[in-house]
Amino acid sequence: MLKPLNDRVVLKMTEAEETTKSGIILSSGSKEKPQIAEVIAVGPGGEVDGKKVTMQVKKGDKVVINKYSGTEVKYEGEDYIIVRQDDILAIAE
Repeated sequence: MLKPLNDRVVLKMTEAEETTKSGIILSSGSKEKPQIAEVIAVGPGGEVDGKKVTMQVKKGDKVVINKYSGTEVKYEGEDYIIVRQDDILAIAE
């Protein structure tokens, strides 16, 4: 299991929608990169760059991230993204 340090969060991206709400099937070239991810693990927070950081997300949360944020990693055959908590834009409820 990946255990993030400081203010980092391990995410697993959700799958892109295959069809639109009106039922139109999208080809792989027309699908946008998904921006919703599930939180897999959360770092402890603490002092980061001289500032106190309290973690606001928890394992299992669905979050919205910027399309181009984070570091993509492959671990035990699975794809993950590691981001700083600041890269998370919102919690999807």
